[in-house]
This record gives sequence, C-alpha cells and structure tokens, in this order.
Amino acid sequence: MKWWALGLALMFAFPVFAQFDGNTMRHKRSDGYVWPTDSLVLKKLDQWRDLKYGVIFHWGLYTVPGTLESWVLCGEDLDWIENFRRKDLNYEDYKRWYWSQKDSLNPTQFDPAKWADLMQKGGMKYMVFTTKHHEGFCMFDTKETDFSIMNGPFGKDPRANVAKHVFDAFRNKGFMIGAYFSKPDWHSEYYWWPFWPTRDRNVNYDVDRHPERWEKFCQFTYNQIGELTNGDYGNIDILWLDGGQVAPKFKQDIHMDKIAAMARKNQPGLIVVDRTVKGEFENYQTPEGEVPNKQLDIPWETCYSMNGWGWRKEGTYKSSKLILATLIEVVAKGGNFLLGVGPTAQGTIDDEAADRVLTIGKWLDKNGKAIYGTVNAKKYNEGNVWFTQAKDGKTMYAMYALKETDPEVPAVIEWTGNVPAKKKVTLLSTGKRVKCEVDGEHVKVYLPQGVNRSESLAFSFTVK
Repeated sequence: MKWWALGLALMFAFPVFAQFDGNTMRHKRSDGYVWPTDSLVLKKLDQWRDLKYGVIFHWGLYTVPGTLESWVLCGEDLDWIENFRRKDLNYEDYKRWYWSQKDSLNPTQFDPAKWADLMQKGGMKYMVFTTKHHEGFCMFDTKETDFSIMNGPFGKDPRANVAKHVFDAFRNKGFMIGAYFSKPDWHSEYYWWPFWPTRDRNVNYDVDRHPERWEKFCQFTYNQIGELTNGDYGNIDILWLDGGQVAPKFKQDIHMDKIAAMARKNQPGLIVVDRTVKGEFENYQTPEGEVPNKQLDIPWETCYSMNGWGWRKEGTYKSSKLILATLIEVVAKGGNFLLGVGPTAQGTIDDEAADRVLTIGKWLDKNGKAIYGTVNAKKYNEGNVWFTQAKDGKTMYAMYALKETDPEVPAVIEWTGNVPAKKKVTLLSTGKRVKCEVDGEHVKVYLPQGVNRSESLAFSFTVK
C-alpha cells in the first residue's frame, strides 16, 4: 500500500509521514502540518473527525494470487518484497505474469450491499476504496487506459464498474466516501517507460531530460482523478492519495495545486490526503500500522491492516482484542482509526475478517458513546485506562483496553485524576451504576459480579 520508511519517529507532537526508506514498511514522522483555509474543507474535516472509525478496502490484481499488493512489481532488493515473489520467474517475466492476472479477476460473487451492511454492523462510519493501486490496474471505468476491470472477464457484468457500485452501496448506508488513488502508476508507460529498466518505485527516467513524457503522466493522473470526482461516482468526501515519492522534493512534481483545485471544483469541501507529502494538500495525516506516542490536536488517522492490506492466501489475522485496543488508544489520542479489509478475488469478505468486524461492532453497540463524536481529554491515559470526553466538556468516558496478553479486566479499576462527580460511574455495557470510591484524586471502580471481564469495558461519568 504505502511508501515505507525506517520507522515511525514518534517523539514529536505533530507528525507528517513524508520521508521514506525502502528498508522497512513504516513511515517516519516530521513536523509541518498545515491547516486548510477553505471553510468547507474545515467543516468536512470536523465531520470526519467525529466519525472515528472507518474501513479501507484494498482490491486489485494482487487479490487473485493472494499476494503482497503491487510491491512485488518493484525492483527493490528488500526482504518484505522478495518473500512474496515467485522464485521460478525472472523479474521481467514476473511482471508479465503479475499483470496477466487481469484475465483471471472475475468477482462473480461481488455484492457491495453486503459489504456495506457488514461494515455498518461493524460500527464503521466512513470508507475508503482502492480505485487504483501502484500496479496501475483500475477498479473503475476509466477512459485513460484499457488496463481496468472493465476489460477483463468481469467487464460485461452490470456490476463491472466496481468503484461506483461500492461507493453507491456505502453512501446508501450513510457512510462518508473516500477514494484511494495511487499517484505512481507502474503500468503506465509515462511513469515506468519500457525503454528503461525499473530499478525501484520511482519514475524510471530523468524527468528533467524528458519533461514532455512526465507532463503526459501528469495529465494522465489529472484526467483520472477528474473522472473519479466529476460526479459520475456521486459525492466523494475524501481523496486519499498514496505514493509519497511523487512529490516536488523528489523531482516528481505532479502539480497537486491543479489537481486539488479541479477536484474541489467538482467536489466542494473535498478532503485531500496527499499522504506523506507535508503541506497544504495533506489535510489529515496517516501513520500506518502505528500509533503516535502522544495525544495530538491535528487531524490524523492510523491506517491498520488485519492481515496485509489485500486478501492474503497465507498469513495470520490480528485478534479482535488487539484491534479494539488499538482503536481505543487511537481515539483517546485524538485520531481516527481506519481498518483494512481485503475482499477475496470472488468479491466476498472472508469469514475471519467478518468475525473481527462484527466482534468490534458488537462492542461499539454497547460502548460507542465513549468513541464516536468525542474530543480529547486533558488527561487521556493511565496504564490500560484511556479517557475521552463529550464535546460539552461535562461527560467523560474511561475505557479499560485489554492488551493482547491480558487475560481479563481486573475486578477493581483504578486511576488518578478525572474524578467522577458524586462518585457516580455508569458501566456503558449494562447502563447501570457501579460502585466507585474516591480518595482525593485517586479513583477506584468496582466491577459487579456477572460482568464479562474478558472484553474491554467502558464507563461514563461527569466530572467535578
């Protein structure tokens, strides 16, 4: 999915994931968030920040063999790429084999209404769908290339323009709609020119020596984003751009000012997320698979995969306990949480992914008040206990998040500060008062018999 770096340096108060190093699969942090000045964008950002929990779908050619998404095409000598690549093919033959998966992607069981129903039950409030990953294969009806799902075995199906059907299904459920789009396109001859070898993730020719070819790529990208935002796909709330090396600092200036102006003319108030490229077009920041070590006051989102980004033939899913604990921590630190779900090549959500989605959804059904629409609490953490508060500043929430190795929630939960008024604390899962003792700033909450202590718990109270 992403532009990997040596690791997240999580010691600064304001992150931007702009630098990268191919040796690992992480982004670094740096300062430099720029608040938007467009009032419509600010309004939509506020709406997005209230939602807290979303889903991102990676679906493309990589789904057919169930392998690492796109990166196996990249000519970089890295373990996390090599481990997924077939050893019986040389590099050029491998690329041809990979791209030939277009003739096998035939998701006859694709039913976006079922996706939307599942994610709504899972408690998600917004979605991001991969319209094109770095491989260049388009999951929408583009006129700029024939390398799309419209020109394969599924092309005659009335559901073939899958991006449109996914957006419509989720919009019908009230979701905020996001379009993922990869700025680099490794299939385009204007990015990876067949005349030259493809040594790494970057454009494989000297842009200064061949400016006319680069401008053709810029126009190609502009046109495709125009297709996605011109109204044919309905209202789009978020343009989620990936590919941090396609930026002026790396001599790959794609003219984001023109792209953003055009897209916002088509979609007023559009949130633009030019991931890892700090500045005015990164309206919120996106630590990948990681959580900043401190609470932040800027718009940000942890994007988090369950088992790789796309569907994998092999691998281990993260547990519901871990996913939920991460969601709680992210929200208490002021962020949103975007969970990755990879549909299968048949167009379905597999049982393991669905189980985790529904498990977290059931928890949110009982405890969602502590998550949705909350804002930062001044004191937001003590051990396993995380705090949020309602916008009125009166109601606070305490969540005991079970870590992966924790067997259960303790019978007595303790913290200092955030003292409940009149010692009144309500367990959200039951709606009933629980015993609370206060000694100065020290708080003890006693769980009654019969409470399920094998899952994370949430409480509400007013503060003095």
